[in-house]
Amino acid sequence: MLSVEEPIGVTEAAQVPQQRGDHLLDAAVRYAEERHWDVFPGTWLEAAEGSERCSCGEPDCARPGAHAPRPDWAGQATGSGAAARRMWSRQPRASVLLPTGRTFDALDVPESAGFLALARMERMDLTLGPVTCTPDRRMFFFVAPGAAAKVTDLVRALGWNARAIDLVGRGEGHYIAAPPTRIGGRGAVQWARRPTQVNRWLPEVDELISPLAYACAREAADARARLS
Repeated sequence: MLSVEEPIGVTEAAQVPQQRGDHLLDAAVRYAEERHWDVFPGTWLEAAEGSERCSCGEPDCARPGAHAPRPDWAGQATGSGAAARRMWSRQPRASVLLPTGRTFDALDVPESAGFLALARMERMDLTLGPVTCTPDRRMFFFVAPGAAAKVTDLVRALGWNARAIDLVGRGEGHYIAAPPTRIGGRGAVQWARRPTQVNRWLPEVDELISPLAYACAREAADARARLS
């Protein structure tokens, strides 16, 4: 079992200059076995002419090495550690992707707003789930399933437009990349708040939406001011 202080068996991204297959396989298996999260293998990075490119073969891939390789990805996802081990044994470099809308949804926000909200939530002593931080400067707050369908109305009730402040709910039909997946040459997905025994039970979206919306609205206003 994991202790409160220990991460969920993945090495900090800053310490993983290469996306080693054993790290990815171990992470996928432990997500399935210890967190009961569904997992599925995504694309991976391949060496090409002194650089890296996505295994999908698209030269302008938007998320190289970190997206679903086929449209029927939802049927591939498994919560079985043994099945995950088999899949990553066949392709050890595959990224680790987690479907949303099953055991959790995710609130997707800009990184600057996410860290602002995270600091405020900690001061408020709110219950928080795991939080990831991606190299393309997004943060994903894990919340109880069903959150994505409520986001638009909850943000509107607070006086903002979710799209305008760049606060997105990820639920059924979406997925996110999990540590230690690397996205192109930008770096690896990392934990801003790691999965522990303490945060196994996820908060409801209603508990987090106010500080997140406030932070996103503030960041959006600052961005408009910089452009004016």
